[in-house]
Amino acid sequence: MTTEALASKTVLISGGSRGIGHAIAVKLAAAGANIVLVAKTDQPHDSLPGTVHTAVQDVEDAGGTGLAVVGDIRNDDDVARAVAAAAERFGGIDAVINNASAIDLSPAEHQNMKRYDLMHDINARGTFALSSAAIPHLRASAQQEGWRPKILTLSPPLNLDPAWFGKHLAYTMSKYAMSMTTLGLAAELADAGVSVNSLWPATLIETAALRNIPGGEKLARGARKPEIVADAASALITGEADWGTGQFLTDEQVLTSVGITDYDRYAVDPSSDLVPDIFL
Repeated sequence: MTTEALASKTVLISGGSRGIGHAIAVKLAAAGANIVLVAKTDQPHDSLPGTVHTAVQDVEDAGGTGLAVVGDIRNDDDVARAVAAAAERFGGIDAVINNASAIDLSPAEHQNMKRYDLMHDINARGTFALSSAAIPHLRASAQQEGWRPKILTLSPPLNLDPAWFGKHLAYTMSKYAMSMTTLGLAAELADAGVSVNSLWPATLIETAALRNIPGGEKLARGARKPEIVADAASALITGEADWGTGQFLTDEQVLTSVGITDYDRYAVDPSSDLVPDIFL
């Protein structure tokens, strides 16, 4: 299946104002998809450029049709409104991408509980809420001949190495909860014809958020551009890369499976050693 398969399809993405989610939205839009972005960023951030509105403009400039839904996936009413808006505007939902995420790498001894709640509300609860709310539309989408609807979550493989729990327990718990949602929904929806998978970058990815953390500029030199994740996500959403369901995949695995093995074009600085992402 090629990107032409997206010409009449609607993809609901959490986040997407900037970074990896934005790159995925623009990539799918270039294939003609309808992109519905639900995000909180109605106004520009002091240090992080981009809003849900500028992202939708980028989607439309790329050749897709965009819809901005200003909302918080921690809020049940906002989730229901986003799903309803997508269905009303475009007639249904053909894929969901759980991109929104919060991060705090503090060890348990120093974990601020407000940050703990934020990570679990966005990462674990938000992923579950948006995915489950869209299921009736995905079931309907599965009736289209030649199309398999998808849920794709940006979360890591379930690696039970104690090191990942010891380093940043709260964050690990929240991200693994996203991955458990993949595992559970894949089983629940197996008979419905809906593919549910997780995607994770093999290396650090250059984003404004990465550059803004202490030492971020140095880390960014060992990172890849968000486009590598976008290309992998596109291959999975279109079905060009067919990995079935219930899989935990890296961007490299997906792209290699469709014949892409030269990753130098994705490097921020090809002369720098790449920094592996966590959980791998």
